[in-house]
Amino acid sequence: MRAAVIFGVGSSEKDLKPFQTRTGVTWEMGLPATADSADAILIFGGDGTVHRHLAELVRLHLPVLVVPRGSGNDFARSLGLQNMTAALRAWVQFTSNGQNVRTIDLGVIAPLENPALRHFFCSVGGVGLDAAVAERANRLPRWLRGHGGYVAALPGALLGFAPLPMKVSAGEDSDYAVRSEKPTTLAAFANGSTYGGGMKIAPGARMDDGKLDVCLIRGIGKLKLLTLFPTVYFGKHLAISAVDYFQTRSLKIETEHPLDVYADGEFVCHTPVEVSVARAVLPVIAPSSSGES
Repeated sequence: MRAAVIFGVGSSEKDLKPFQTRTGVTWEMGLPATADSADAILIFGGDGTVHRHLAELVRLHLPVLVVPRGSGNDFARSLGLQNMTAALRAWVQFTSNGQNVRTIDLGVIAPLENPALRHFFCSVGGVGLDAAVAERANRLPRWLRGHGGYVAALPGALLGFAPLPMKVSAGEDSDYAVRSEKPTTLAAFANGSTYGGGMKIAPGARMDDGKLDVCLIRGIGKLKLLTLFPTVYFGKHLAISAVDYFQTRSLKIETEHPLDVYADGEFVCHTPVEVSVARAVLPVIAPSSSGES
């Protein structure tokens, strides 16, 4: 068996050693040039590391094991890989019988002004307050980002934030219907259930159902918004009247002025955008009994 390895920021060959106890595996550093050059790819890192390699991973279509070594690790968590021990168990099973591979969807973001410029994402993307918080969180020290960085960045982002005019349309195959045109605090679109290090912004999301889960938080007061965010950790925000939650195969977000679009904690592009689903494009190595939480 041939395995290719990618190290994200903060990980190193020291993290690889427990995986190298399996005999019969040849290890190579970096992405393989072709799908014939490897049998699996291991990524030591978080959502951002995975995000930056998604286009190549889709092209190669090789089984991918994500070893959670980043600050948020929401993608790995959605696959049932909560820590390195879980990832190691999944790797042992894969090298023993190869039966714990599943193929999942990815989200796709395309600027309306240049639809050919597509960006894949694995977990959650957003526009509005979510993007402002992500931008501030990315400037925090790495240790703090991994220990409540999203929450730490929220108050500062909220101080200068106001709900934004936003047109959100949902549909399929260019047949769209307007879902909201109200001032909006946050528009999140999800392939996985969590972001920000475990916040269940989209508790109903599944990575293999061909749908996006969308969470819109309409314009509400800052104090009420601060009290709303703790409920997101448990997925309880869906019962709040200011929250609109639905599923769709594709989504359009249009704004009066270009706004930042973030996904997997990384800047992607500016609005207006179309968001869709790429069905069954990424094979992943995961625990056999993994269920998305």
